[in-house]
Amino acid sequence: MDDFKAYKLGIVPYQKALELQLSLLEKRKKGDIEDTLLLVEHPPTFTTGRGGKSEHLLKSREELKKKGIHFEVISRGGDITFHGPGQLVGYPILNLKKHNNDVHKYLRNLEEVIILALSDFGIKGERLKGITGVWVKGEKITSIGVGIKKWITYHGFALNVNTDLSYFDMIVPCGIQGVKITSLKKLSGNEQDIDMSKAEESIINAFSEVFNRRLGAIVSTEQQILDGALDAEFLFEIERKLTSSTSLLA
Repeated sequence: MDDFKAYKLGIVPYQKALELQLSLLEKRKKGDIEDTLLLVEHPPTFTTGRGGKSEHLLKSREELKKKGIHFEVISRGGDITFHGPGQLVGYPILNLKKHNNDVHKYLRNLEEVIILALSDFGIKGERLKGITGVWVKGEKITSIGVGIKKWITYHGFALNVNTDLSYFDMIVPCGIQGVKITSLKKLSGNEQDIDMSKAEESIINAFSEVFNRRLGAIVSTEQQILDGALDAEFLFEIERKLTSSTSLLA
């Protein structure tokens, strides 16, 4: 069984996270690193993929700017979605050549990761035929949109944990008219936030099980990465410092 490494990076601006993914993708392509799972949150951001339609953004770019919401057109599949604080975003950097070069199976596996993680919270996640993502009682809790270069994956999934769901009123989520969005917090019926570290743990364990990968290490920065370059070398430098201090490396 091959290893994988998980990085818990806290709040990372969307563009910086994308730069990091592309940097890691090149290293994975060369075989310099093992399969990797990045777990982040983003400042408020709308992203739209290759199949996105402009009319699915219900506010003007100027309105978004006034509200401090970033907008990005990106290279993943799918339509428009929201990322923000309280949402756990996962970016797997996997070599699909070691997973039978099967993109359809990869998408179903990502759904299975979410379904298994939700079960830790007593929630039954479901698939809807013909629509990628995970749903609970007819409401969408996870969006999935992936990119693949030379059979290395990037982009990924977004699980609503404590997400402010009002942001979704500004868009047609995933281009699906009338779709309702939910979160772990909403489903819990409690005002108190869900412990994000527990959600991260559930995702990491489910990822290991579904993709048949042994967890080699979890690296957690436990800080906001807002300034400076964010690429693979920067990430490895963080890891070296954490390893030397042993305070944050699990």
